[in-house]
Amino acid sequence: MHNARLTLDPAFTIAPVNRRLFGSFVEHMGRCVYTGIFEPGHPAADEQGFRRDVIDLATEMGVSVVRYPGGNFVSGYRWEDGVGPDRPIRLDRAWRQIETNRFGLNEFMAWAREAGVEPMMAVNLGTRGLQEACDLLEYANHPSGTYWSDLRAEHGVAKPYGIRLWCLGNEMDGPWQIGHKTAEEYGRLANETAKAMRMVDPDIELVLCGSSNSRMPTFGAWEATVLEHAYDAVDYLSLHAYYEEDGDLPGFLASAVDMDRFISSVVATADHVRAKLGRTKTINLSFDEWNVWNQARYEGREEGDFEQAPELIEDTFTAADAVVVGDFLITLLRHADRVTVACQAQLANIIAPIRTEPGGPAWRQTIFHPFALTARHARGTVLRVEPVSPYVETSRYGSVPQLSAVATVDEEGATLIAVNRSTTDALDLTADVRALRPSSVTAQVIAEDDPHQTSVAVRPLGEARLDGGQLRATLPALSWSLFRLATT
Repeated sequence: MHNARLTLDPAFTIAPVNRRLFGSFVEHMGRCVYTGIFEPGHPAADEQGFRRDVIDLATEMGVSVVRYPGGNFVSGYRWEDGVGPDRPIRLDRAWRQIETNRFGLNEFMAWAREAGVEPMMAVNLGTRGLQEACDLLEYANHPSGTYWSDLRAEHGVAKPYGIRLWCLGNEMDGPWQIGHKTAEEYGRLANETAKAMRMVDPDIELVLCGSSNSRMPTFGAWEATVLEHAYDAVDYLSLHAYYEEDGDLPGFLASAVDMDRFISSVVATADHVRAKLGRTKTINLSFDEWNVWNQARYEGREEGDFEQAPELIEDTFTAADAVVVGDFLITLLRHADRVTVACQAQLANIIAPIRTEPGGPAWRQTIFHPFALTARHARGTVLRVEPVSPYVETSRYGSVPQLSAVATVDEEGATLIAVNRSTTDALDLTADVRALRPSSVTAQVIAEDDPHQTSVAVRPLGEARLDGGQLRATLPALSWSLFRLATT
């Protein structure tokens, strides 16, 4: 048995828990929209065609903000196709699909209202540019009296949406991206687009595209270049990352170590540019695509196979996937001073916590549970937690701490979330909680004997107890645990 310890003290804080950390992502890809969140005629659909069973699960999951409409899709998208009575059917070149445009901006905004989530809108800087971005913003946010705002009213939406969060394109560093650009090209375009959009609505918040992942050959240099162009005009820099097991379970369980390094590297680059430019403003991070996936199992579809809402990367997730997703949430919270927006990709069917059957049920995948419990219980302020832990060896990331942990404190108590990354060894945890003066503790755990089991149960962790100002518990191997300490 291995031992680990940590201390929780409300005097040592990182930042408030921003509810935007518990975001998701809806892209016109595969069945995320059509037969995912939108399926007219489904027994659970409302009069607008929205699947209420999916909305109920998104609410249970605690989703706070949803990025839309892409993703790679947005880089070839004409937003005008998705508003008004005439909806042209188009080829979506990003995912080789037939796009009916039956679901567009106004449907998404109605869905977001029903789901109680904040919209995060992306503009096309691949095949389009500054003017189209400003037109979309005017349509969405300007009150009335102009062509685009009056057109919105003609389409049945009299009041402006007031969308605050806007992404300046998507993954523009990627050669796969429609309209891919160099850092110089994108940085200049993003800066000019941001300035023009602020002329339409000065209250918006803008997200600049960072690297698509930390393995890109231009990583670091891309961030520095685009920020030097657009630092004054934007509020956030984006990060994207996906991780898969690919036959290496110990390395996969340590994936959050790489996510942590990725965040720290981007923070360092952003702050370098701030110093170089002599600015006082701090650029925060939007980790607006993250998840686990099984990309190795996905084979590209052949040329000429354009289909409507095809089944694409509809992964079935495992217990190990749930633990890793829980560890990613720990990492995002530990960086809450700089990561203030985050979106798990995607909400329904596409590598998603929620799966649906056309005409049939919707259900929770394993990765749903750590997200839902973290969103529910991690509130208030993030505490600085520095665990003392044994290490485990991995071929992917070297020697990594066996224990990953974060804590939050609020008016009613505190929450401690912990992951045991070992595939074989349980971990005895002792947490000094005297400064919190807790009166009781409850604990839940996700741990299965088979890490590749495709269903999980959230069970009470019965061994958790308070002992003279110490929280003591045994964390099973390959597990995610959440402790709730009551202080009132």
